[in-house]
Amino acid sequence: MNMQNLKPIKILLIEDNPGDARLTIEAIKEHGLTKHADITHLDDGEKAREFIFQMAANANAVLPDLIYLDLNLPKISGLELLKLLKSNNKFKQVPVVVLTSSEQSEDVIEAYDEHASCYITKPVDLDKFMQIIRDVDSFWFSVVKLPSKI
Repeated sequence: MNMQNLKPIKILLIEDNPGDARLTIEAIKEHGLTKHADITHLDDGEKAREFIFQMAANANAVLPDLIYLDLNLPKISGLELLKLLKSNNKFKQVPVVVLTSSEQSEDVIEAYDEHASCYITKPVDLDKFMQIIRDVDSFWFSVVKLPSKI
């Protein structure tokens, strides 16, 4: 029996583009492992920062099992949020998948310097985009062992 399936999967999606957010949620919900996932979607960096602070302050908060993070966000950048997440002891073990349109080598390097779990450039092709989300979910929820699922 897969221990990771004993608790509901929680995913935090921080994405300002409504189309990309809708596609990501659709791909997650279509995937067998995550179709019943509890997805929280935040559409700007300020809302995400407030959410992170609230979760960090609440001793009973159930953290997300995985965070999808866009870098190009209004108000507060995704890189600033990544720094905030990885500097907080409560969020250090939560995998952060950077899913962004940026192909800038500086962004890739800085994301990994700030402990992103992986960096994925959003493909333009719809089928490739959907497949990437399914692959990410398969990897994080069936291949690896997450501390939140122990």
